[in-house]
Amino acid sequence: MNMDINISKTSVRGANWFNALTQNFRKIDTGLNSVLAADGMLGQSEIRVIAIVPDAHNIYPRSRHGEAGLLEGWTLSRVVDDVIQVDQDKENKRSILAIVDVPSQAYGRREELLGIHQALAGAVDSYVRARLAKHPVISLLVGKSMSGAFLAHGYQANRIIALDDQGVMVHAMGKESAARVTLRTVEEMEQLAASIAPMAYDLKSYASLGLLSDILTVSNPENPDEADVQKVIGHLLNADQDIRQSQSIDLKHRLNAPNRQASKYVRQLLREQW
Repeated sequence: MNMDINISKTSVRGANWFNALTQNFRKIDTGLNSVLAADGMLGQSEIRVIAIVPDAHNIYPRSRHGEAGLLEGWTLSRVVDDVIQVDQDKENKRSILAIVDVPSQAYGRREELLGIHQALAGAVDSYVRARLAKHPVISLLVGKSMSGAFLAHGYQANRIIALDDQGVMVHAMGKESAARVTLRTVEEMEQLAASIAPMAYDLKSYASLGLLSDILTVSNPENPDEADVQKVIGHLLNADQDIRQSQSIDLKHRLNAPNRQASKYVRQLLREQW
């Protein structure tokens, strides 16, 4: 089990990007300080922006550094479900933007006993249902996108956009945890990652798996200025228009990457044999 809970520096990237992108938006009271939401406009489309952020006073200590915990999972589900319900009879469905800066899900005895797997699965289910209901869902990776937290918040998007920065990492586990589980050193893990894309932490390797639709460079990924904000908005607009024009509600486009040929072949065999 990944036990990366001692985080030396709590990241505020997600909060900074949320505030920068929602300056003139209507803030939503989620009932939880660690889940932010706001409604506004992205070009001609309505959009709800959602982020998980650190809360030093979270009643669950394991969720105080921006982790996705019990309350975060159920709150994400409710915030997304609200969009689905309000827009169910509209022809043009509201877009949803997930700002992702999550170090992991919350690991703790209480979390396990109270069903964190169900809480985060509820968030996943809501994002999937939003996408299937033709809400354009976009993820913006501005920091760590790790473990079950990313699966619950961001991974189910139609399009995933990432900032090209060393502080943006995507993986199922932190390096130290992965090393312990595989009985290797961190150095050995890094050597393997150089040749095995799914084991790597860098965006180039992740993009080779067909999971990123866009990578962009900004001047200040930790605390964006106005130029950074406008650049990101431009890419979000392109992604939103692309989703609406393609009318795609599935994630099949992720299988078009060169490194996914085996995945496509397995699916072909399953169709033939089943």
